[in-house]
Amino acid sequence: MAEAVPGALARLAGWVRAYRLVAGMWVRSTMAYRASFVMTTFGNFAATFFDFLTIMLMFSRVETLGGYSLPEVAFLYGLSATSFGLADLVIGSMDRLGRRVRDGTLDTLLVRPAPVLAQVAADRFALRRLGRVTQGALVLGWSLSRLDVAWTWPKLLLMPVTVVSGFGIFAAVFVAGAAFQFLAQDASEVQNAFTYGGTTLLQYPPTVFGKELVRGVTFVLPLAFVNWLPACYVLGRPYPLDLPAWTAFTPPLVAAGCCALAGLAWRAGLRSYRGTGS
Repeated sequence: MAEAVPGALARLAGWVRAYRLVAGMWVRSTMAYRASFVMTTFGNFAATFFDFLTIMLMFSRVETLGGYSLPEVAFLYGLSATSFGLADLVIGSMDRLGRRVRDGTLDTLLVRPAPVLAQVAADRFALRRLGRVTQGALVLGWSLSRLDVAWTWPKLLLMPVTVVSGFGIFAAVFVAGAAFQFLAQDASEVQNAFTYGGTTLLQYPPTVFGKELVRGVTFVLPLAFVNWLPACYVLGRPYPLDLPAWTAFTPPLVAAGCCALAGLAWRAGLRSYRGTGS
């Protein structure tokens, strides 16, 4: 056991180094055209802002949505959008794997002395996705300034933990979706249904959805731990499905479990790949 820990740390360091080198190459390429970078980043910010604008338009007609006020829905939106934006920035290129499998360019990554997962995750690293992260963080900050919450140390500490855990859960979904593409080579839209579709789902209160759907995103694909459960604790709202209060503090454990399962799925998918010449 003592020997396994240094080995795991060495593999993690190798993964981070490979990712940093590939992502750095794409960042340097992007910054060679800074005006284009600024415009595309602003475009990314503006495009995601329309999601929240839709919610604001809803509240121009109603006072509450599923019993939640606009600042409370904005709180859900901000948590989900920030976590997903970070995952999309860091590992969002995983949905390109199916294309690499189809055209055979994945073989070029296999022969390089670097982890394949790191290479795929950093492939075409898009710094413009910072626009999505910024937009989500701004909405989150705005909601916190409008909420009437009795802040305690557990609630304050839960905020960054929730964002980081949400990032881990979404990253695991990206990796698991990419692993599925080893089998179904044209499944990027299926993956997007769980990533982009998942974050859209979480932008709304759980009270507007049927119990079967809430059960699915709690016990099958645990997206509810990205924001619904921690937000219920912070806002003092009833928990979905009458779950116990301590579940609001379990997102780190859920994220760790999701990442472990996604890692197993990735290794299984990679072992099943036979290349274009086989």
